[in-house]
Amino acid sequence: MTDNTMARLCEIKVPDVGNVPSIDVVEVLISVGDVIALEQTVATLETDKATMELPSNAAGTVQQVFIKPGDKVSEGTLIATVMTVAALAGAEKPAAPVSVVAETASKALVNQPTPVTPTQKKEAIVFEPVPVSGAKAHASPSVRLFARELGVDISKVKLGSGRKGRILKDDVKLFVKNVMIESATATGAGIPSIPEVDFSVFGETEVQKLSKIKRLTGQNLTRAWLNLPMVTYHDEADITDMEAFRNQLNAEKGKDEVKITGLMFILKALVAAMQQFPSFNSSLSSEGENLILKKYFNIGIAVDTPNGLVVPVLRDVNIKSINQLAVELAEKSAKARLGKLLPADMQGGCMTVSSLGGIGGTAFTPIVNAPEVAILGVTRAKMQPVWNGKEFIPRLMLPLDLTYDHRVIDGAEGARFMAMVKQNLSDIRRLLL
Repeated sequence: MTDNTMARLCEIKVPDVGNVPSIDVVEVLISVGDVIALEQTVATLETDKATMELPSNAAGTVQQVFIKPGDKVSEGTLIATVMTVAALAGAEKPAAPVSVVAETASKALVNQPTPVTPTQKKEAIVFEPVPVSGAKAHASPSVRLFARELGVDISKVKLGSGRKGRILKDDVKLFVKNVMIESATATGAGIPSIPEVDFSVFGETEVQKLSKIKRLTGQNLTRAWLNLPMVTYHDEADITDMEAFRNQLNAEKGKDEVKITGLMFILKALVAAMQQFPSFNSSLSSEGENLILKKYFNIGIAVDTPNGLVVPVLRDVNIKSINQLAVELAEKSAKARLGKLLPADMQGGCMTVSSLGGIGGTAFTPIVNAPEVAILGVTRAKMQPVWNGKEFIPRLMLPLDLTYDHRVIDGAEGARFMAMVKQNLSDIRRLLL
């Protein structure tokens, strides 16, 4: 090192990623001793929203690397240290502060890359098919492996949405999707897309971005709707006696105790029927040849929140009391409305209940929450005249809507299952048997 140079140790850290608690390290592109340039990609990180290529904030020699593929990192995690050499008297300035690089990288992570269309002004690099001479497309080894697993010739992926036109996994997925659409359309099996309309020509409009929850819910429901042959069976249960018992229980509770809703009895009646009809507590294997029967009874409850519909799961409903379920549901519903549910709180459901009873309605068609095979819809109960063989008497009738996957459950089994749910609700003493 000459007298007019100065060595400096710089740190490369994970930037502010906007409240993302855990980021996967997909690929590490540097090793100790490597000489790297400013803005050179040192690692590839991935969240559920996007893939980010983390650039170096300095040029120099890598001293230490603190991560490896498969690690989980978060904001501020140290990635590597780099020894830089800067001239004291020259025009060259010290390496850019970490904060500057962090801001650039953060924008790349929070804003998920989207495929470039002709209407966008973003310039994309187009890669020609790989010639026999051996030239390679601009993609990381992990992306190449992903493409091979899907049977995709990566040289045919023409658009890269990553830094400097780098091909990402999303680009490979888009390529596969486009090929499937073209193939389906060519054979007449494609679903025509809804034409885009400029509504502003008819009057004033406002564009409101969908929340992430609503986007993901829409994708999941569309997938279920296209893959599952669903049937919905409608019926009514007499809950007159059940409601009288529920009101009696609540009258005995203290002011600060959690009140019992009719949903608690519905959960118990549902689980009792699932124990008698195991196919309702199952999932179809991915190849469609085996039925996976579950020995546990976890029920998902659809909860309306300001950001969209979420489904917290109540576990081991078969062994919990009515009071325990009421307290647990109250806690999870509050967390859901505050956006504090963890992924684990919404996993492991066997069947889902979607209740509109607090709003109204007489019937609806709920969509199965795949990979579950059935869902129970509930609307508002009302007093109706019911014929008992001699006269009409007023009874409180609860509309129920059972949607099931017809590949697993046939019509007769669905009707028998609903009959047992109704029987359990009409005479809750049966739940003790």
